[in-house]
Amino acid sequence: MLLAEPQPTPADWQFELAGIPVRVSGWFWLAAVLFGFSTCQYYAGGDQRALLGYLILWAVVVLASILVHELGHALAFRFFGQSAHIVIYHFGGLAIPDRWGRQRSLRPVQRMIVSAAGPLAQLALAAVIVLALVAGGWFVPFPIPSIGRALGLYAGREIDSRILSAVLDFLLWVNIFWPLLNLVPVPPLDGGQILREGLLAVGLANAHQVAAMIGVGVAAGVAYWGYMRGDHYLGIMFAMLAASCWQSLSLGGGPWRR
Repeated sequence: MLLAEPQPTPADWQFELAGIPVRVSGWFWLAAVLFGFSTCQYYAGGDQRALLGYLILWAVVVLASILVHELGHALAFRFFGQSAHIVIYHFGGLAIPDRWGRQRSLRPVQRMIVSAAGPLAQLALAAVIVLALVAGGWFVPFPIPSIGRALGLYAGREIDSRILSAVLDFLLWVNIFWPLLNLVPVPPLDGGQILREGLLAVGLANAHQVAAMIGVGVAAGVAYWGYMRGDHYLGIMFAMLAASCWQSLSLGGGPWRR
């Protein structure tokens, strides 16, 4: 199951942020490097020493971005009286509610807010970066060209530092594309959780099954689109999500619970 908490390893890094326990699995770093390798190769331009530096920058940006996302979830949990801890691993991150909160079970609307808080936190970070660059008259490396051109984000002056330009490119790509993908209505992504909790909130008894059926269709469609574009990572990820939704249907319920 994609959202199962990974077992601790000796290579894990543990700390607290805003009073919330955080564990970074040792496998996270390998997954981050593999995922960002081709992007970092482009910036390194064949320089192996530079490639190592860009990979480190990429991994730090991904870690910080996932932390922002999971902090959004964890702080929303805290707002509703439920403590939580964060685990960052090779599939991304998890904000896991602790067993002994003041409120053991949140209502569907509250769970919707918790699910939405993660991607919204990332999109808010991206908005702050974009506004800061626009205010300074700088070129904004907005990752969606049609929107970037329409908003005039590419009209500013170029940033001289290639390293800073790469960091901003990484930050905007990760904090715009990833939360938007996360909002696709496919359980167990946040969009799928929001869909399920919305169905529960309006009183649909078989909300888990309906959300899973929608998830199978949407995930299969995104997987096909990814393969047709040559984005095999996206295709594989959503094919796995489609299989996860199908498995939940065969089990007669939804195993996804934030």
